[in-house]
Amino acid sequence: MRHLELHIIQSVPVACLNRDDLNSPKTAVFGGVQRARVSSQSWKRAIREMAEKDFDKSGQFKGKRSRLFIEKISTVLQERHKMNKDTANALSLCAGHYLAKLDPKQEGKVKTLVFLSPLEYDIFANVLFSLEDKKKTELVEAVSGIDKEKLAKDEDGDEDVAEEETEKTKKGEKKLTVKQFTKLIAKILKAPIEKAFKGEKKDTKSLPKDAADIALFGRMVANDHSLTVEAASMFSHALSTHKADNEIDFFAAVDDLQPKEESGAGMTGTLEFNSATYYRFVAVNLDMVADAQHLGSMTQDERKAVVRTFIEATIKAIPEARKNAMNSNTLPDYVLGIMREKGHPVQLINAFESPVRPSIKGFTVESINRMNIDHADLKKTWGINSTFAKAVVKSSLYDQVKENLGSIETCSLNEFIDGMVKHVI
Repeated sequence: MRHLELHIIQSVPVACLNRDDLNSPKTAVFGGVQRARVSSQSWKRAIREMAEKDFDKSGQFKGKRSRLFIEKISTVLQERHKMNKDTANALSLCAGHYLAKLDPKQEGKVKTLVFLSPLEYDIFANVLFSLEDKKKTELVEAVSGIDKEKLAKDEDGDEDVAEEETEKTKKGEKKLTVKQFTKLIAKILKAPIEKAFKGEKKDTKSLPKDAADIALFGRMVANDHSLTVEAASMFSHALSTHKADNEIDFFAAVDDLQPKEESGAGMTGTLEFNSATYYRFVAVNLDMVADAQHLGSMTQDERKAVVRTFIEATIKAIPEARKNAMNSNTLPDYVLGIMREKGHPVQLINAFESPVRPSIKGFTVESINRMNIDHADLKKTWGINSTFAKAVVKSSLYDQVKENLGSIETCSLNEFIDGMVKHVI
């Protein structure tokens, strides 16, 4: 596997970058002690957003994870194909149910998030528009025969209701159970949708050129596995290189209109936070990026632009939780980039299995040095070689880490990205 790796050391002050179900910063135990943790999903979303807003010059990162794509498909049908609103809405609801099942409690939404790009909205609209009139009519009538109540009851697994609806259908009433509705939609849509997305032969059609983020981050479509895309990128959960405890911030807010003679706060409460020096690991399978199921339809230069955007956004993005109350935006102190022609990506997290101890120098320098020592050890012990190994280091830290750089060269950010992108196929 030809792949690139990013190993990042980054210190973050008082923050709650990624919270759990109790609104506390996420943690994990590693090396026998509690570490601060940021889930890969949290950092990936920040990367996707920054890639699109700040670095995507060619419109390659346009994918959106949403439950609201039904309206987007309907809009294409109405504006491009001049279809009347009611028919467009009904057919789009069928596409939504095909992908992720309609949500009976929220009109126009599906039950789970689906990752689609604007050009893929067009593909769905084209499939629906190209159906035979008879099949369009079947779908429109099926939608009119299903309501929220039936969806909700079937969702609860009420077999008596399903049997009752089946009897009504036998008596000539044009009502469908949800299972019948689902089966009808699959029967009509499955083949044309698979053909539109995968080509005449399975897996011969690449993703649209505005779906580079889908190629990199992947998507899961439980109702049609042919639309599932394996992610070309690999992320670990970011972990602190040292022991980290969550702390509690007690706050009191003043009521601006409270009479002066009254004492006390208008409201009080608590928030949890932590601060940490994180090790972040990201890898990209360059063979997969270029294959027919991902971005094979792009030119090499277009794929290089995609990887360039991804690398820069990965280095600079940070989750925005509590960005106003606890602004924690920082940039990495050290980024090591590695390119390998074969093998699988290897993390350097075990450099911190024994947690970095507090000192007057802080955690950052020791974390960088340990990571570089571990990298050299892996090369010596296991013969893990690379065709590229360069680093960007914060200039004020260079003298403190140069002794353990070994064969790693340091360079500017632009030289670093250029060097990695050069290997994209």
